[in-house]
Amino acid sequence: MFDFDEKPELNITPLVDIMLVLLAIFMVAMPAMIYEEKINLPNGTKKQSVDQNSKSLVIRVDSNKVIYIDNSKFNYDELKDNLALLASKYDKDKPVYIKADKNLLYDDVMNVLKAVKEAGFNKVALQTNG
Repeated sequence: MFDFDEKPELNITPLVDIMLVLLAIFMVAMPAMIYEEKINLPNGTKKQSVDQNSKSLVIRVDSNKVIYIDNSKFNYDELKDNLALLASKYDKDKPVYIKADKNLLYDDVMNVLKAVKEAGFNKVALQTNG
């Protein structure tokens, strides 16, 4: 009736099929997962004084997105046009220093950086508190 000498065979094909399906689901879903971390950037660690006698461009952006270049005040939306007009007064090989308020959005600072790059300046530095 029962043959106890017979060795049972383990059929792992369904297990492999399930694992492949789970792997495919994981591979498709992984790029869609977005992790958001709240971070506060620290103050800078290096101090370098800016030589005010040189003709370097210093751009200051306050928390209300008002931009100051030298003694002039500019609107944030009109920065590209105004910077194109002012670019001829400055040496494009000297560094441009951007002092942005820490409460500004990352995108706002990157738009200022993009406008400076489009005006033809090659060296741009973001200044911190030290």
